[in-house]
Amino acid sequence: MNRIIPIVVALALAVAGAVYFVTRDSGNSANAQTTVETPQANDLDTSGIPEMFLGDENAPITMIEYASYTCPHCANFHQTVYPQLKADYIDTGKVKFVYREVYFDRYGLWASLIARCGGQERFFGISDLLYKSQSDWARAGDPVAIADAIRKVGRLAGLGEEQLQSCIQDEEHAKELVAWYQNNAAADDITGTPSFVINGTKYSNMPYADMKEILDGQL
Repeated sequence: MNRIIPIVVALALAVAGAVYFVTRDSGNSANAQTTVETPQANDLDTSGIPEMFLGDENAPITMIEYASYTCPHCANFHQTVYPQLKADYIDTGKVKFVYREVYFDRYGLWASLIARCGGQERFFGISDLLYKSQSDWARAGDPVAIADAIRKVGRLAGLGEEQLQSCIQDEEHAKELVAWYQNNAAADDITGTPSFVINGTKYSNMPYADMKEILDGQL
């Protein structure tokens, strides 16, 4: 399980990274990283950020996953456990599955901006692509190479260049996402990823058999 670095540090890294990402083409990226101001979570209105979820909104179980696109354990969960969970519980109307991003670093934030660029309809498909290709884009090299690799994932998902540019240049949205993450992590006492909140109770990463036992016990 990846451990979450101190939230204030994560906030500074993520917002600074977003500014780098959206200004690098202008040639001012170095200055952007050094001058960015880190907002306090309670200074920003995050009410407009939609919850990304799958399944029946009125399902008897609400399951929230906290995960980072740069977390190898999260990628493993989404490639091994998640398909079974989706088939057995989400697609059958037993579980409302909510995905909430955690930001360890600027790269996770960039990936989140791209995943959310397609809206609710494309979010989980883009997330799936990001996790499947995590070992490629997350290790692409320097920040510019990683940013370009993440853009490529967005293009593979059918997002146009104009749409991608609009999403990744929205600095205010990036700041709001980081504040939203900070508020969520504090409220649910999230200290690592992947973590799960099932009908209000927090759990750490686990094999599918253990997760199935918990879910069946709630039904």
